[in-house]
Amino acid sequence: MADENETPQVEATTTEAPAEVAPAPEGRAPRGGRGGRGGGRDNRGGGRGRRDDRRGNRDDDGGEELIEKLVHINRVSKTVKGGKRFGFAALVVVGDGKGRAGFGHGKAREVPEAISKATAAAKKAMIRVPLRDGRTLHHDGKGHFGAGKVAVRAAPAGTGIIAGGPMRAVFESLGVHDVVTKSVGTSNPYNMIRATFEALKDQTSPRSVAQRRGKKVADLLGRGGMDKGEAEATAQAVTE
Repeated sequence: MADENETPQVEATTTEAPAEVAPAPEGRAPRGGRGGRGGGRDNRGGGRGRRDDRRGNRDDDGGEELIEKLVHINRVSKTVKGGKRFGFAALVVVGDGKGRAGFGHGKAREVPEAISKATAAAKKAMIRVPLRDGRTLHHDGKGHFGAGKVAVRAAPAGTGIIAGGPMRAVFESLGVHDVVTKSVGTSNPYNMIRATFEALKDQTSPRSVAQRRGKKVADLLGRGGMDKGEAEATAQAVTE
């Protein structure tokens, strides 16, 4: 009897030992399989969130405070099979107020979306225009696009922006404080804006001309009738 009682105890101990070891692999297996899959999903989801945050941070860090001007908005229509589909077209001018500006246009079914499209296009098409003393142009210029013809002239301090309509928006966003302009031929805001930017693209600074010709800025300004001292002072101001 004693032998019979002892053998079941041994069997019980032998059967309980594998039972204690068995749950551990079973517990590890779900963690390795399901946990791995779940962890992969969480990582992928977290990765997406981090990538979105990085895009936002890059835009915030690299972005500048831009001046946005809504120049014109027009209602447009498209003829389709079922009738007419109406939308809106927006013309926007964007600038940083420090010599960079651009324009863009966009179309959409709603006004805010059209403005956002035009703003994005304007930011991509920004150009840099050299300014004298940060307030006016270096020299006069003319621009032509389609039926639009514009003339821009540098002005002394205190003149203000003598321009109207779309051209005023361009110079305000560009950071010009003194300028005299004239538009002839058309009142279409698209043609006026394009002609204005054609005139601004031809603007050059004494520094760029001197570098291109291999001379000093004072030598170029001295030929314009300035005294030597005045030319040197002006050249120093331009280079600064």
